[in-house]
Amino acid sequence: MDSEKNLSKPRNSFTSSIGFVLAAAGSAVGLGNIWRFPYLAAKDGGGIFLFIYLILAVTFGFAMLITEVAIGRKTQESPLTAYKKLNSKWSFLGFFSFIVPFIIYPYYCVIGGWVMKYMFTYLAFLGEVTTEEGFFTGFITSQWQPILYTVIFALCCFIIVYKGVERGIERYSKILMPILFLIVVFIAIYSLTLKHTDADGVTRTGLQGASIYFIPNFKGLTFSKLLYIIVDALGQLFYSLSISMGIMVAYGSYMKKENNLGKSVNQIEIFDTGIAILAGMMIIPAVFAFSGTDGMSAGPGLIFITLPKVFLSLGKFGTFIGLIFFVMVMFAAITSAVSILEAIVSSMIDRLHWSRKKAVLVMSSVAFVISIVVCLGYNKFYFEYNLPNGAVAQILDIFDYVSNNILMPVVGLLTCLLIGWVVKPKTIVDEITRNGEHFARKTLYIIMIKFLCPVLLFVILLASFGIFR
Repeated sequence: MDSEKNLSKPRNSFTSSIGFVLAAAGSAVGLGNIWRFPYLAAKDGGGIFLFIYLILAVTFGFAMLITEVAIGRKTQESPLTAYKKLNSKWSFLGFFSFIVPFIIYPYYCVIGGWVMKYMFTYLAFLGEVTTEEGFFTGFITSQWQPILYTVIFALCCFIIVYKGVERGIERYSKILMPILFLIVVFIAIYSLTLKHTDADGVTRTGLQGASIYFIPNFKGLTFSKLLYIIVDALGQLFYSLSISMGIMVAYGSYMKKENNLGKSVNQIEIFDTGIAILAGMMIIPAVFAFSGTDGMSAGPGLIFITLPKVFLSLGKFGTFIGLIFFVMVMFAAITSAVSILEAIVSSMIDRLHWSRKKAVLVMSSVAFVISIVVCLGYNKFYFEYNLPNGAVAQILDIFDYVSNNILMPVVGLLTCLLIGWVVKPKTIVDEITRNGEHFARKTLYIIMIKFLCPVLLFVILLASFGIFR
């Protein structure tokens, strides 16, 4: 019966172009933009990283993003089945595109639970306790608290995806994304006004931190270091634009044929890159003012350990700033997690002809079981494993490494080979221009998808195995 119902129904779609753009941008604007982009920018010479990132965003990022959206709209299929429709011999690529979000979603819910814990703590006006020694470590290594918050976070995602494309994903994206943008702008502007004098009498300002962020630092720059920066920027684009995760294929399949595909992708790029840059303005000046350059290298601990100390130093107003910051991070985490779950659910609907209700219930349940295992990876199932890139990992890190460092570059590389050399770039170009739209970057697109993108993706894959260490 589920099969018959599904086959007789027209495919769900976003009701408007802006609905698609906000949903896709919501997917792109996630935790990677909030903490990973500022951290990499600070680590990789500020303005140098920004300059390289922007160049790659309008070339590599654009080519990969518009390809996936066009594949989705052309085939009207989810990632699991779309590639087979382009070429029956490439159905295996659909499987890889499905596995990526399936691996990511469970541990993303766990991290979302961490954000929710901090948001509730600030909501209870207890933000100062988050700065106590060992608070974060104590929380993630406890047995039941992380599971509880993971349940709450996953339930929010479940409800939105359960409601469907129009009544769930699009409706909530139209609400959450404008609020997220306003909060980011507010904190970014406020961050620039900060000023702090440490125990040694050294005064640092937010504006000084902003100058480190925006002005290129060529001191000590070597070819080897430049290569590292390029690899970091390329890796960040995967996080920032949600490419090679199956998400944009799924969202593209919900895009109406009459909408201007090229214009919509440009808007997603602008929105996502703007938020990423604003995230840097929001975090780097504040952290520099209170912790100097040392505080800017905190990596993943930036939002859970370093920033709460900054909020504490601002007094009572800092608790308010901390609250709206974690509300903003929560919105970003939910919009991204929803898109990841939708990529999984849509694949089950298209491949097995399940109803949305059945697909969301089954896949959410399976993902939740895996999420519990990830949570227990910090206590009951704790172990350490040395990854090929030199990092010491446990369960969450291994999931992240396999999905982001191996599978995503592989999916991207295979997509380039399929479009560039098997079905040919004209397949995508025709979809982009189907309504008579002018494709201004057509020549650049063909060069990127056939030659440059595969090379860059191969470099990322080599870097994930520690070749350049």
